[in-house]
Amino acid sequence: MNKEEEFEQLVGRMLELLGEDPKREGLLKTPKRVAKALEFLTEGYRQDPKEILNQALFSTSNDEMVLVRDIEFYSMCEHHMLPIIGRCHVAYIPDGKVVGLSKIPRIVNVYARRLQIQEQMTEQIADAIVETINPKGVAVVVHARHMCMEMRGVQKINSTTVSSTLRGLFKSDERTRNEFYNLINTPAPSNF
Repeated sequence: MNKEEEFEQLVGRMLELLGEDPKREGLLKTPKRVAKALEFLTEGYRQDPKEILNQALFSTSNDEMVLVRDIEFYSMCEHHMLPIIGRCHVAYIPDGKVVGLSKIPRIVNVYARRLQIQEQMTEQIADAIVETINPKGVAVVVHARHMCMEMRGVQKINSTTVSSTLRGLFKSDERTRNEFYNLINTPAPSNF
């Protein structure tokens, strides 16, 4: 039996334990669908962030902040395997190298598509950029809603969790840090 078949059997058994009949029409394909969905939602385990970043490193003389903001992501909490839905802002200050802009959202997805806690994901994104690009500084801020808080537990709908990680100049230089926070808190132009 391969991994996919084993997973499908486990989902079928889980349905039985919930009091469902996995053989009823609406659930016949559910084990296969759940297996495929979880394979996709956890693909970050099978991706190497450093490899992704190294594919698009370019020399530069720019030493000003590069910011990719409002990166949407979907993750699952490692405690309940329920959705985390949020936005991430990532900035860095180059030190001779920049990375292709599309790689920043891909790094966010690498870590979001793992069973996760938000605080750790925020640090992992920053650390991957520091270790690969070696910039003068990195800042990551994540705003997210946690379905484990909204759907169960305290049931606080629309509550948002904010986490941040600052490295290098973003941590040591108040002016740089304030510029970053001002940029991520300024509304995007209306034509975007």
